[in-house]
Amino acid sequence: MDNRAGEMQVFLRVVETGSFSEAARQLLMTPSTVSKLIGRIEARLGVRLLERSTRRLSLTGEGQIYYERSQSLLAELDAIEHDLSRSAASITGTVRVSASVGLGMVAIQPLLPTFWQEYPNIALDLSISDEMVDLYLDRTDVAFRVGRLTSSGMTAIRLGSAPRKIVASPDYLRLHGVPKTPADLVGHACLGFNFRRSTAVWPLREDGQIVDNRVSGPLLANNGETVRRMALAGMGLARMGEFHIREDLASGALVEVLADAIAEDSEDVHAVFLGGEHIPRRVRAFLDFMAPRLRAFLQVPRS
Repeated sequence: MDNRAGEMQVFLRVVETGSFSEAARQLLMTPSTVSKLIGRIEARLGVRLLERSTRRLSLTGEGQIYYERSQSLLAELDAIEHDLSRSAASITGTVRVSASVGLGMVAIQPLLPTFWQEYPNIALDLSISDEMVDLYLDRTDVAFRVGRLTSSGMTAIRLGSAPRKIVASPDYLRLHGVPKTPADLVGHACLGFNFRRSTAVWPLREDGQIVDNRVSGPLLANNGETVRRMALAGMGLARMGEFHIREDLASGALVEVLADAIAEDSEDVHAVFLGGEHIPRRVRAFLDFMAPRLRAFLQVPRS
């Protein structure tokens, strides 16, 4: 391993103290080790840097040049490290983020005030949509995705899983009845999604097997928040990620149905980004802040 910076520091200390033994004492080394290091520098350069006598050390012409240039190089190295260290407490720049509507609204947005307390100089360009984004084309730094990932050159960090639940408003259930089995869905309005990866089937457990149940209803939407609001308004049943409707279930504004049939229905949640380990510090700061908090948010009981 190249340790020329370390050798330069030893050389400078020898010149500044005027003694191998004093330099060794200050550096917690032995005089023989210091002498060998200086000899190694001279051998590599092919010139003599120091004139040695029993009373004193003096610089040769080449030694004077090496001394001055070493001082300059080490000072520059210190300045670089100082600047980078200082920026760690004040990381700047913009992070372009994409998130699904549900995750963005109920999990990510509430965390932003705390994030800015820690990183006041990072700006966020936040896009909330249930459509998949192309990180390359949209110049997105981080995308939070719910569902199956396609193979790509991107790096993905798994944050947890999002169990789905089938819910409806109490008013809807009073008017239309509570479905007891998956087969009962035929007589119900089922709110759905219209983006490309969505299908008009709800996979539910029947007689020990997962069966795709074809559903239909008065609404197809391109985001979960619209479906949630229509369910709250009594327009039909909705099959949604638990995290999106957690507060509605707790308040009783929405009621879960067919819990046993949908018990194994869930999607993985990932943070996806470009660059692997070599990502900008602003992006790393954002990921390091969000990932543990979103994991904690997603780790909740199914019922």
